[in-house]
Amino acid sequence: MKFETLLAFLMPKNDVFFGFFEKTVDNLASTTELLKKLPATPQADLGALVKAIEDLEHRGDSITHDIMAELNGTFITPFDREDIHRLASSIDDILDNINGSAVRFKLYRLKECPPDMVKLITILDRSVRELQRGVHMMRDLRKGPGIAEVLKKVNECENEADTVFEEAVANLFELEKDPVLIIKLKEIYVSLETATDKCEDAANVIEGLLIKNS
Repeated sequence: MKFETLLAFLMPKNDVFFGFFEKTVDNLASTTELLKKLPATPQADLGALVKAIEDLEHRGDSITHDIMAELNGTFITPFDREDIHRLASSIDDILDNINGSAVRFKLYRLKECPPDMVKLITILDRSVRELQRGVHMMRDLRKGPGIAEVLKKVNECENEADTVFEEAVANLFELEKDPVLIIKLKEIYVSLETATDKCEDAANVIEGLLIKNS
């Protein structure tokens, strides 16, 4: 066992961070659950759905603030301070992009979700569910193989989202004749694809923790 690993094992831990991260990924999963309802939501109910997503985004901001406050006020952490900051920031970025997608959909008065947008939302939800599983396993990094499998699936989701995004933009420029609608849809596609990128960023932080604790 490496000296740093042995020292970390012997030192007392502030486990509150695990609770914070579990709360924030559970909140994130609730957000994508709402986002999945977007394609089938009537225009009359769209405002209430987007408001619910915004509320969860604000809750996520509050949890992120709690993480940063705890980070600034404590000396002993369960893993590197930089990793705590990066993981919290990545999850916050996922929420921001989900919220941005939903808000734009409402503000742009879009009447329906194109099939490619539905695909991106579905992939994003899968990625978030895997990330949720991975974060809940972080309390015991001895579950390395299980966590590694989760991270692999997050990476696969990101690759799949890249492909769907590229095809969606290509279809948009080829088939859509309204230039304003092209701009509106492309912005939402970018936000959804960026959210899957941020899922992979969060997964990369967890992968780094596995390597450091191996």
